[in-house]
Amino acid sequence: MQNDFRMLLEAVSDYAVYRLTPEGNVSSWNKGAERNKGYTFAEAIGLHVSAFYTAEDRAAGAPARTLAAAAESKFETHGWRVRKDGSRFWAHVVLEAIRDPDGRLVGFAKVTCDVTAQKIDRDGLVRNLDAALSNMSQGLCLFDAEERLVLANSRMAEICGLSAGEIVPGTPFVDIVRALLGRRRMEPAVSVGALYGQQRALILQAGGGGAVLKMLPDTVVSVIHRPMADGSWVTTIEDISDRSRSQDQIAHMAMHDALTDLPNRVMFRQRLDDALRRVKRGEPCAVLCLDLDRFKTINDTLGHPVGDTLLVSVAEQLRGLVRETDTVARLGGDEFAIVQTNVGHPDDSKVLADRLIRALSVPKEIDGHLVASGVSIGIALAPGDGMDPDQILKSADLALYRAKAHGRGRYCYFEPGMDVLPQERRRLELDLRTALAANQFELYYQPIVDIERDLVCGFEALIRWHSPQRGLVPPADFIPLAEEIGLIVDIGAWVLHSACREAAAWPEHIKVAVNVSVAQFRGFGLVDTVRSALAASGLAPTRLEIEITESIMINDSAHTCAVLHQLKALGLSISMDDFGTGYSSLGYLRSFPFDKIKIDRSFIEGLGEAADCNAIVQAVMGICDSLGIIATAEGVENQEQIAQLKSRNCHQAQGYLYSKPRPSSEVNCIIDRIDLQVRH
Repeated sequence: MQNDFRMLLEAVSDYAVYRLTPEGNVSSWNKGAERNKGYTFAEAIGLHVSAFYTAEDRAAGAPARTLAAAAESKFETHGWRVRKDGSRFWAHVVLEAIRDPDGRLVGFAKVTCDVTAQKIDRDGLVRNLDAALSNMSQGLCLFDAEERLVLANSRMAEICGLSAGEIVPGTPFVDIVRALLGRRRMEPAVSVGALYGQQRALILQAGGGGAVLKMLPDTVVSVIHRPMADGSWVTTIEDISDRSRSQDQIAHMAMHDALTDLPNRVMFRQRLDDALRRVKRGEPCAVLCLDLDRFKTINDTLGHPVGDTLLVSVAEQLRGLVRETDTVARLGGDEFAIVQTNVGHPDDSKVLADRLIRALSVPKEIDGHLVASGVSIGIALAPGDGMDPDQILKSADLALYRAKAHGRGRYCYFEPGMDVLPQERRRLELDLRTALAANQFELYYQPIVDIERDLVCGFEALIRWHSPQRGLVPPADFIPLAEEIGLIVDIGAWVLHSACREAAAWPEHIKVAVNVSVAQFRGFGLVDTVRSALAASGLAPTRLEIEITESIMINDSAHTCAVLHQLKALGLSISMDDFGTGYSSLGYLRSFPFDKIKIDRSFIEGLGEAADCNAIVQAVMGICDSLGIIATAEGVENQEQIAQLKSRNCHQAQGYLYSKPRPSSEVNCIIDRIDLQVRH
């Protein structure tokens, strides 16, 4: 039996199997030991086991401790061992005491296996794992079933603001929570017990759970717990501060106006809904709709950048003029609205409206311009004027419409029946939208007379609307609406084509003048429209005159000048209408070579009587003579005005003295009548 056992030991070559005396000296040695340790049988017998230990382990007393431990019970360990040639290998060692039948220690049986390759693999895995944990963007930690920390990466400490000493393995979970709250305050404030209880509840629920924690001053983290079957769990922590800020910004943008940063229509509606719910609990509220006076004129004459700056300035004023409990919103364009909460008396809204009107009527200096605007306000009260958000907002809007109709710069409360005028405007809009397709427009013409020769030299085309419901509608009643709803471009194209076609039948020395709006200049189709109208009618380009107002130049002078030069290249002439009524008329005479300027009727009315009118007309004539520009006086109504104009060498005149605007069918009669008056 002993021979068989010895033969078995000798056959085992992968394991060093040998015996030691009670003192630790080698008493037997197999081939595996020889291969493993590098000692032959003869060399090994009698060697003390400490010869196989490293110098560090020998100095630390490891061999003696190992023998003592094995004498008590089976001992198993891993560690570095040394071969005969001094090389080291990582060994798995099992050492067990051998006793005789009486229980006396007679030696030790020892088995050693070289597991260096496995250690290298395991160490590489550990290093890779450590590198992965260290380079994670998330914090990660593992807790055992007793809520003790097993491991944590450095990112976890960094995110939570903890030191390395506060996250050593074995630290209880509750202590980490306590350390976290010692370094970072939560929003809202929370105790150690509350935060610990909250997180434990997430850990214990099926599948785990997560929470978002806001840590002051400006850190937001996502915490996710994933439990395992043995009661341990893994926690990941991610800093989502940037993502949270982005989401907050997106949410803010969805509820606020981009230009003024005021609440937009969506947020206003939510605040109004909230206010109306409180009305049901006995807290009345008011809705104020605000519209800036003359804003369109400011935008058209001074440009959109000035208009935008004005809107931002007004928004800042409104913020400072209301209570914190009130809401100021920009609904669009120059429309603002206020929800005034807890209105104890209707006069509360009156006081606010008066304050707003006074503050916003003060002129503002914007980009070198003194801008005078003002505001009109409509007020509706809840519950009296409605409890539905749409209804009360409509009521305030109707009151605003009334305030603007009565002179602007004032406020009006809603009253029943106020929707009559808006309804009429809506009907007018519907009728106007069908007028062009139904061929309801007609051109009237007013003569322009060469006052040096007293002969008709041209006609200004003026549109009229023959409405089946309204009769003959003058342009002042529908052109502003056509501009507002976007029909003016189509109507303007119709005017150009019709005027050219009808003028082609007149005497060849008679020109036709057509007014062109700001909207027609905004796009790039005006030149093509003019070219098409000339080609279709056969009218010589020299017989067409385009009239523009100063607002066209101010709106986008570079683009406008480019279009005007393209029009002049076609051979037609360009005149500036209502000269002297704008901000920078003289400056625009330098930026573009106009063929004609038309002196506004406001200066002609006082000619010969008002010194300022005389001086202005005289100055305009001097400019025209110097620049070689034709001057046409508008609104001429009597012979005294003609005499004054002739004395100042004015070239042309237009007005009721010669004729009111008349249909195209009367053009030849007008020419003959005026020429006949000259001959007699």
